[in-house]
Amino acid sequence: MQFGCIGEHLTHSFSKEIHGYLADYDYQLKELTPAQLPAFLQARAFKGINVTIPYKQAVMPYLDVIDEKAAAIGAVNTIVNRDGKLYGYNTDYDGMVALVRHAGLSLEGKSVLILGTGGTSRTAQAVAAAEGAAQVVVISRSGPDNYANPEKHADAQVIINTTPVGMYPHGDEMPLSLAHFPALTGVFDAVYNPLRTTLVLEALKRGIPA
Repeated sequence: MQFGCIGEHLTHSFSKEIHGYLADYDYQLKELTPAQLPAFLQARAFKGINVTIPYKQAVMPYLDVIDEKAAAIGAVNTIVNRDGKLYGYNTDYDGMVALVRHAGLSLEGKSVLILGTGGTSRTAQAVAAAEGAAQVVVISRSGPDNYANPEKHADAQVIINTTPVGMYPHGDEMPLSLAHFPALTGVFDAVYNPLRTTLVLEALKRGIPA
């Protein structure tokens, strides 16, 4: 494989179609189990790959060089093989900043609630901090801040979903109800298949930019 995307489950991915529009190189989707990941990276039999759930953190110990931004975030979504050395980058950061700009919203001074704790969550946390968020809270499935007590964060002004909840083929699912958040001024969802998730549609129905 010269170019492609690795992840545990890739039936939702549009990466092959997107890269098909960008250039004429062969781009493949390669599903790997956690047990298969080390051997794949150690073989280095590729020129460049994208990395998705759940391996954005798991790939890092196998890289020779990690970009400063990716290292600070603690997640890599792009790996380039240069003469046998693996270089890791995080382009999710720029994509998420562009998403915020495109929506015409600002995170400055806002209370931001981030759903999920994986690699994309780390990116969202870095973006929120860089954009001047006043407060950033991360929700996980366990711990003091979880999906069972969203009322603890009713003052959240912006929600960023970094979980796969709502992704194809489970497009009717939502990570939580927006009814708990009367102060919301914006909702962002990292899921892009479907283009508008149930979470985004619910926000728009409530008149919240999403």
